[in-house]
Amino acid sequence: MFPVSDRLAALSPSETLAMSQKSNELKAQGFDVINLSVGEPDFNTPDHIKEAAKQAVDNNFSFYSPVPGYPGLRNAICAKLKVENGLVYKPEQIVCSNGAKQSVCNVLLAVVGKGDEVIIPAPYWVSYPEMVKLADGTSVFVSAGIDQDFKITAKQLEDAITPKTKAIILCSPSNPTGSVYSKVELKELADVLAKYPNIIILSDEIYEHINYLGTHESIAQFENVRERVVLINGVSKGYAMTGWRIGWIAAPQWIASACNTLQGQYTSGPNSVAQKAAEAAYTGDQSCVETMRVAFERRKKLVVDLARQIPGLKVNDPQGAFYIFPDCSAYIGKSFNGKAIENSGDLAMYLLEEGHVACVGGGAFGAPDCVRFSYATSDENLVKAFGWIKEALAKLN
Repeated sequence: MFPVSDRLAALSPSETLAMSQKSNELKAQGFDVINLSVGEPDFNTPDHIKEAAKQAVDNNFSFYSPVPGYPGLRNAICAKLKVENGLVYKPEQIVCSNGAKQSVCNVLLAVVGKGDEVIIPAPYWVSYPEMVKLADGTSVFVSAGIDQDFKITAKQLEDAITPKTKAIILCSPSNPTGSVYSKVELKELADVLAKYPNIIILSDEIYEHINYLGTHESIAQFENVRERVVLINGVSKGYAMTGWRIGWIAAPQWIASACNTLQGQYTSGPNSVAQKAAEAAYTGDQSCVETMRVAFERRKKLVVDLARQIPGLKVNDPQGAFYIFPDCSAYIGKSFNGKAIENSGDLAMYLLEEGHVACVGGGAFGAPDCVRFSYATSDENLVKAFGWIKEALAKLN
C-alpha cells in the first residue's frame, strides 16, 4: 500500500461523523438507537425554499455559476446583513461556498502559513484545528470551562497573543457548547484585538438564528476591528438546509478575492440549484426561522431540566444552537462489567452500547471532561433518550 501524504496523515477523522456512523450500524443490527450526536436540524427544508429549487431546475440553472456565487444570492446576503445585522457589504465581498465548512477552510488556507498561530477558544468545533493543520499553521488553544459558561475572557485572549498570531476563530452561538457571547463580552475581545492590527478575526455565526437571547451580536459591529473581521455563515442551521451545502463569507475585499482565487482552483462555484434555493431562503418569508427557533428553545429547556435530574452531570444553560455540553467528570474512572471509563470518549461509547443513545465525547472538542448531546430531535425522543442515559449511568460504579 502506498503511503498517504504527510498532510493527510496529520489529520484526525471527525469524531462526530464517526459516532453517527456507529449509531447507524447499531440501528442496522436491529437496536432502537436515538442519535443525539449529529449537528443537524430535524426539520424539513421549508416548502417555499424547495419550490424555488424546483423552479431553478425548470429555468435551467444547470450551468456553472460564477465562482463566488450568483449575483442574486450575493445581493440577498448583503441585504440580509444590512437589515438583520446593520452591516454594509458589497456583493464582491461575498464568497459563497460548498457549506460554511468550506468557507472556514478557504479563509484559513488564504491567510495562514507555516509558523503562523491561530487562537482557538476551547471547547471548539472539531474541524477548526484540523483546518489549521491543513494550512500548515499551529493552533493555540484557550480553555474556558463550564464555570465561565465556556467563554474566554479578554485577559485570556491577550495572554495567548504572540508575535506569531495570525488569526483567531470565534464561534457564537457555539458548537459544541451552545454558549453565546454578549455584546459587552464581544466588545472586550474586540478592544484587545484592536491593539494587534495584523490579526484576522474569523467569526463563525452559522447558528445566528438559533439564539435564545433575542438579538444576535456580531464582533463585526465594532469599528475598531471591522476591517479585519471575516463573517462566516450559511443556510444550513437556520433554514434546515444542511444537505444543500451553501455557506458564505463576508470579508475584507482582499480576503474575498483570495478565497475566490483559491476556490476557483479546487471546487469552483457551489451547486447552482442550491444557490437559488438559498436566495429564496434569504428573500422569502422568515417565519419558518422563528418557528424552528421556538421549537429549539422549548427543547433546550426540556433537556437542561432532564440532564440536571441525572446525578453527577454538571449542566449549564446554553443560550443558542441546539446542544448541551454537560461536565461528566464524576463518571470518569468508574466502570461497568470490569470495563473502565477512562475518558469522555469511553463514556460516549458506553452510552451508545449500553444506553443506545449516541453522543460525542468532549475530547474531540478540546474539553475531555464533557459530552455533547444534540437536541435536534423530537421531544418524545429526548425524554426517552435521557431516561436511557440516566439508567445507563446509574449502572456505573
